[in-house]
Amino acid sequence: MAWGVVFWSIATFLTPWAARHSTAMLLAVRALFGLAEGVAIPSMSTHLFRWFPCNERASAVGIAMAGFHLGNVMSLLVSPIILSSVGINGTFAFFASLGFVWLSAWIGRIPNDPRDSPDISHSELQLIRAGKIDSKAESSQLPPLRHLFSKLPALAVVLANVANNWGYFVLLSWMPVYFKTVYNVNLKQAAWFSAVPFGVMALSGYLAGASSDLMIKSGCSIIHVRKLMQTIGFIGPAVSLLSLKYAQTPISAAVLMTMALSFSAFSQAGYFLNIQDIAPKHAGFILGNVMFH
Repeated sequence: MAWGVVFWSIATFLTPWAARHSTAMLLAVRALFGLAEGVAIPSMSTHLFRWFPCNERASAVGIAMAGFHLGNVMSLLVSPIILSSVGINGTFAFFASLGFVWLSAWIGRIPNDPRDSPDISHSELQLIRAGKIDSKAESSQLPPLRHLFSKLPALAVVLANVANNWGYFVLLSWMPVYFKTVYNVNLKQAAWFSAVPFGVMALSGYLAGASSDLMIKSGCSIIHVRKLMQTIGFIGPAVSLLSLKYAQTPISAAVLMTMALSFSAFSQAGYFLNIQDIAPKHAGFILGNVMFH
């Protein structure tokens, strides 16, 4: 995680320089950015498995992913201001510097294993260990990819990830353009209309996670909870986006997009956590391959 942040922050800082140099250099820098950023979510998945018991993991994912969504909110709102005041170089330099600020806090305080943390109590450590899914029989050796993707649960997670991420990143990149071209709002207004849905999504993802944990603690089957959350995470956005063609104003369109992203956040408590259910020791490895596919 630390090395990923280092390299994607450097790549972010170098992007304007690479764009001025040549197309090939720009592609190389953006490829470095993608390679470095690719470690984030698999590393997060492994880290959450180590630090949280099963019946608290959905809430932890909701909080962690809320930061992911709030980062989009901040970038959509702050970028036009920085662009208009100091230009495009300042925008990339600002976000690159945030990576190093975060890194300075992460390296010194967060060990890989909670047993190595000076800030954790014995009772909390016992709670984490007692709440883990029993995976003693599971080999520590990484499974062959051919074997992994011959299993229906792994293939189901791949398809769910493709469907979820396709919709998420299309909306992330397309929303400002949509509001500008369809409703002729200016760049700063488009940023606000685009930021609000991701802000609500951060809250929705946490609520989905907390609800999942509450249902599991009350005795509901883990697989039934995951399936319920994933059903909401797919049907809700589909209905919301299909309704978008009836929107007559930018506000009504923003409401529908907010609903779509809010329902989409339920997938965090669905397929995303199901990876830790089916192979807890290899969650990061499997999630990395799922994202690649």
